[in-house]
Amino acid sequence: MLDPSPAPRPPGEDTAALVARLVDEVSRRFTPESVRPPARPADQAHESRRHALLRLRVLSDVKRAVRHLEDQAAHAAAESGAGYPEIGRAVSMSRQGARRRWPGLISSNTNHPSHRPPHRST
Repeated sequence: MLDPSPAPRPPGEDTAALVARLVDEVSRRFTPESVRPPARPADQAHESRRHALLRLRVLSDVKRAVRHLEDQAAHAAAESGAGYPEIGRAVSMSRQGARRRWPGLISSNTNHPSHRPPHRST
């Protein structure tokens, strides 16, 4: 029988909040402020726009890297016997959502301990 409880969360601070703070710090380090203040307001607007776009690009790269790591973890979970319901719960989505996100991740011949028929003695 599948465990209906959500995936365990680390104790203490919410993981998403902690990661958001860390990613914010990393993106700020990759997009340092200009050393010299712009002389004119037009230059300041240009610098602000350039800085915001650079930070957006860094955050997009972070999102792509996290998505790749998430894909690797989903594959590892499936290889360890997890099914779509468990994988979906781990990422706060339905079984159908997990199946759409990772089609073909779970094959019908994959060994899933929670889906095994009962053992019969003869």
